[in-house]
Amino acid sequence: MNTKFKLLVDLIARQYKGLNADDGSISFVLKSFDGVGKIFGEGKPAFTLQLNNEQAIAALSTLNQQIITKAFLAGHLDIEGDIMQVLSLREMFSDNMGVGFIWRFIRPIFFGQVKSDKKWIANHYDIEEEFFLLFLDKQYRTYSQAVFKNDDESLEDAQTNKFDFVLDAVKALPGNRILDIGSGWGSFVEYAGKKGMNVTSITISKRSKDFVKHLIEKEKIPGTVLLEHFMEHKPSIKYDAIVNCGVTEHLPNYKASLKHYASILKPGGYLYIDASADRVKNGHGSFMSKYVFEGNASLLCLHEFLAEVAKSPFQLCGVWDDRHNYYLTTKIWAERLDQNREYIEQKWGQQLYRIFQLYLWGSAEGFHSGMIDAYRIVLRLK
Repeated sequence: MNTKFKLLVDLIARQYKGLNADDGSISFVLKSFDGVGKIFGEGKPAFTLQLNNEQAIAALSTLNQQIITKAFLAGHLDIEGDIMQVLSLREMFSDNMGVGFIWRFIRPIFFGQVKSDKKWIANHYDIEEEFFLLFLDKQYRTYSQAVFKNDDESLEDAQTNKFDFVLDAVKALPGNRILDIGSGWGSFVEYAGKKGMNVTSITISKRSKDFVKHLIEKEKIPGTVLLEHFMEHKPSIKYDAIVNCGVTEHLPNYKASLKHYASILKPGGYLYIDASADRVKNGHGSFMSKYVFEGNASLLCLHEFLAEVAKSPFQLCGVWDDRHNYYLTTKIWAERLDQNREYIEQKWGQQLYRIFQLYLWGSAEGFHSGMIDAYRIVLRLK
């Protein structure tokens, strides 16, 4: 056995024992590039970590999530088998966030939140829409959690359930003016527009804006799409309702966002929000802020948000727990991503595929284990 590999095996054994790993119920194989393997745990291994070279051994030996992730994205190590089980052992490794993590909070101070958001959001949403459409639902292309009546329901039906809930929650009627925050790929614009609502959709991604503009024109949907940040949006007429599917994570100043919602919503109007959540602000790891959603985005902290609601002119109508719904959603997204692996790697490269593989499967594992939460929230302006 390679000396460096033997030292790594001893190191991983100590970390694995310290984690306890549910009394050893998660079994896996660590395999060196020279063919030597070591099994950890009991029973049939759920996955194999294949170390392809000396760089992989060196990276894994640091026990640092950032360094190991970089090695994985570069192809120095591969995962064979159940990636959710791999990610369930993430606590074996540290996440030293460093200066890069701190800079995402400093940058808005120097350049402003709106300008910073416009730079950051382009890094995610300005990937070709074809890439996202490979794993999102085929009907509405919705990039937020669905609402499943049962675990076997299709993603397409579950996303329809969600939008049915949204329109009912905001008491939407044909002819109502509704603000859609975060156009995405036109999911809410299409769904509500075809039911007679006049939707104004705002986005800070030019690619998203162009896609939705074409959709509105092609389907002859009432409404419009604007390339504009929510905090800069000042309509001449107030809205009957506001819908925010998955953008609250990018509006971490709850007091300011609630004040702006109230300024553009009619009295008695409803605000719908859904978001992934954590028990503390900025609790997510550096992988998300470095590779997926760059910037000072933060998962919704429910108790902090509701504390600001209590100080605002909004009345809380209800909160719904969506953790299991988001687990099912991200699991299906991840499965669809994997089904298109060969095409994605050929067109966009291995690194983009692996970034989203970690992102989607990591999210699914996080929702499944309870590491992260998700909610729907409905508010009414007094």
